[in-house]
Amino acid sequence: MRTIIIILGGFLLLAVCIGAARLLGGAATMGTAVKVFIPIWLVLAGINMWIGVARAGYSVTEELPIFLLIFSLPAAAALFIWWKFS
Repeated sequence: MRTIIIILGGFLLLAVCIGAARLLGGAATMGTAVKVFIPIWLVLAGINMWIGVARAGYSVTEELPIFLLIFSLPAAAALFIWWKFS
């Protein structure tokens, strides 16, 4: 359940970045919104992985697939939006 909530948080962050891009400059800045979103989301997903390893007691090999899932779903949506509006 926690993984789903974090993934939804990634989609929410993507929506905020896209909303800010539309507010500031229209469709031309969609690429910028994605370029800002992906590094931020990578760091946040990495922090989530670190919490799982350092505090929850999981190993890196146990957390890595969850990290990849958490990062890749919102990032793939962002890349699709970038491709669609470029």
